[in-house]
Amino acid sequence: MEQLVRKELNAKKIVRRSTIDKVTRWLFLAITLICASVIIVIVTFIVIKGISPFIRDYNIDGQLYRVDLVNFLTGTVWFKPPNIYGIGFIVINTLYIVFLAILIAVPVSILTALFISKIAPRRIGGVISYIIELLAAIPSIVYGVFGAGVITQFVKNISTFFGYQSAGGVSILSTVLVLATMIMPTITMLSVTSINAVHDDIIHGSLALGASTTQTNFKVVLVSAKSGIFSGIILGVGRALGEATAISMVIGNAGNGPTFNLFDTSRTLTSTMLMGLKETTGLDYDIRFSVGIVLILIILITNVILNYIKSKIGRLS
Repeated sequence: MEQLVRKELNAKKIVRRSTIDKVTRWLFLAITLICASVIIVIVTFIVIKGISPFIRDYNIDGQLYRVDLVNFLTGTVWFKPPNIYGIGFIVINTLYIVFLAILIAVPVSILTALFISKIAPRRIGGVISYIIELLAAIPSIVYGVFGAGVITQFVKNISTFFGYQSAGGVSILSTVLVLATMIMPTITMLSVTSINAVHDDIIHGSLALGASTTQTNFKVVLVSAKSGIFSGIILGVGRALGEATAISMVIGNAGNGPTFNLFDTSRTLTSTMLMGLKETTGLDYDIRFSVGIVLILIILITNVILNYIKSKIGRLS
């Protein structure tokens, strides 16, 4: 009798667990579909608005105009009345600025992460780690204010020292420094996590073979954590490409280009979308969504390339 009761109880438990599993599975599926739907709706809206300047006519001062796609993608001037827009130079300068920011941020972030994880005393490392987490949570507008008030003055002093006239420090160099400052916390925290995940046996084995602590940190620890570190770099690149508010406050939004002079003003795809978006209508409004399409494509292509490189790095010994 007792065995029958136990069997019935076990059967009920199994049925209950199965029901909970099914409900949980459907709940997660519903949440996933909602998230995917939001992304699809946003992208669809951007695409519809973004292709409008190339497929329909706009009434400007009593005449109908549309934007030429080739000139738009290859142009060296942002706008010439009434309907000539160009973002070729903006794409070049966007990639140039992001590359310089990554060039500065990556070494600093990796070395900081190594110091926190393997060199600094535990308490000091914990304090530094906490500060970096706070930096990662600071809104971009705060970085923009800091850049406009401090970094631009620093760049202005540098340009004066070299005898170059800058626009009050508003320049490509200021933008690079602001971007590098913004993405350092992201790369650093992911690098810390990756370095901490390196098994102690690997480290002890290196030390036992006669390698110094410094050699072990650079040739064993960092090499073992390279996949996770590269993931942080990918996220840093994504944030740098997508940042708008802080950049708009220090870049100057020049109307033509490209320019590679660090003390010149320029513009990026995001700053172009942001500046004047709410003050315009018609063609000038819709064309900013066209810029958004180009930005989305660049981000997608960049992520594909970086993830491919990451997969290759992960397979290297």
